[in-house]
Amino acid sequence: MLEAMTAIQFRYPIGIRVDDIDHMGHVNNSVYLKWVQDAVVKFWETAAPPEAVARHLWIALQHEIRYLRPTFLDDVVVADVIAERVAGARAMFTTVIRRGEEVLAEVKSTWCCLDSATRRPARLALDVARRFLPDL
Repeated sequence: MLEAMTAIQFRYPIGIRVDDIDHMGHVNNSVYLKWVQDAVVKFWETAAPPEAVARHLWIALQHEIRYLRPTFLDDVVVADVIAERVAGARAMFTTVIRRGEEVLAEVKSTWCCLDSATRRPARLALDVARRFLPDL
């Protein structure tokens, strides 16, 4: 198992759409999952070398979300993604959704890396994993 103490943070701007708003006038809870998926995948695509991006896909295995404050249509929101650890073909991320300094939600998620050709679990090469977790 690979673990690290220092992680790279990735900031992902979130655009809130009219159809994200539910009958209570704020962003529906299910929308946060899409935001987390988009943010983690963009982090991967930005930090990993192009050949690794072409060779690997990511699927979400688990999300644990703590909703702290409602989010509204006109809010300026970002998702800060932090790679927490890599263990075999799995990677764990924390995503903090913020409006300014105010934390709206915290999400812990576990993802599985797949070989893009075989669709089977694949370990990341150490040099690729170090792009997210430098202390590996």
